[in-house]
Amino acid sequence: MTARARLTVLYTGMVLAAGIVLTALTYLLLRRAVGRRLAVVIFNVDGTPGPLPPLPNDNHQVSQKLQQATLDAFLNQAAIALTVVIVLAAVLGWLVAGRVLRPIRSISATAQRLSLENLSERVPVTTPADELTTLAGTVNGMLDRIQQGIAERDLVLHSQRMFTANAAHELRTPLTTMRTAIDVTLDGRPDSDELLTMTRDIKAAVEHSQRTLDGLLELARSQAGSGPRHLVDLADVVTTVLETAPVRDLTVRSDLLPAPITGVPVLIERMVGNLVDNAIAYNQPGGRVEIATGREDGLAVLRIGNSGAVVTPDQAQLLLEPFVRGDGARLHTDAGAGLGLSIVQAIVTAHDGEITVTARPAGGLDITIRFPPAEHRTAARLP
Repeated sequence: MTARARLTVLYTGMVLAAGIVLTALTYLLLRRAVGRRLAVVIFNVDGTPGPLPPLPNDNHQVSQKLQQATLDAFLNQAAIALTVVIVLAAVLGWLVAGRVLRPIRSISATAQRLSLENLSERVPVTTPADELTTLAGTVNGMLDRIQQGIAERDLVLHSQRMFTANAAHELRTPLTTMRTAIDVTLDGRPDSDELLTMTRDIKAAVEHSQRTLDGLLELARSQAGSGPRHLVDLADVVTTVLETAPVRDLTVRSDLLPAPITGVPVLIERMVGNLVDNAIAYNQPGGRVEIATGREDGLAVLRIGNSGAVVTPDQAQLLLEPFVRGDGARLHTDAGAGLGLSIVQAIVTAHDGEITVTARPAGGLDITIRFPPAEHRTAARLP
């Protein structure tokens, strides 16, 4: 038996029990009232009361018959009325049970449609607020947490796969360099100069491998975006980074207005540091670095631009890819691992932000980053 049928039977049974009790009480009260008030009075022709003449049945028998007839008529009418009420109660109970159970059926249908590939659907929340509304809200909250957990898991797995693929690709060259240096040196009887050259080549390859691994690890951590989130002002972070930046002979112009966001402070500082380092490293002697923060359309905005070599629009977009520099070539030099802007993009993505890279016609880049507004209710300001 379904829950709807059980509720209908329960509701109908309660109405039946109440009807039987009410009919019994009414029957007893009516019987008592009829027994007290029923009497036979004889009147003369002139309208005055007269003596009771002899009758075939005495007054008591007549009273009993009238009383019984009245009670029998009541029971017949009560039975008919109770039958009609029970039928109406059953129909009404069926409809009401369906109405009450509709949100539960909706929750069940939503749960059946959900899968690991589709967790975006939510249970409709009914109004006015009641216990079923609370249940729907609880289920939706649970689905939100499950979806967030799966998204974080997928992000971690993706970063691990990217780390493995990039490490396998980028470490191939330094390993080949080390093997070649060893093979060439050991081909014959190497002297001290050849051994010294081999040692230097291997050291350079090892250092490059170390930089590559460090950069890949930082990229993986940035893609995961893990860590407690706090209220961070981009203007304060930029000020801190510029205090220690090696600006050399460059001109740095800053226009820093409050731009609060909710994020992982270490990652936000790493992002700004990479942007400033990139603007300085790929600049020209006597060049400029311009950086600004503020709010636009409710979003926190960070802009940084620098002078430098001319970069095409297509090359500007490639700069966000790992191991790519301004000319679009793979990096295999001692300058760095080529992951600076890739780490920046990973941090921005982990914070639900957006990054835009634009090539300047005269040379250099303009980078604009937009973040959602700070969530004051869930973020805690750093001391």
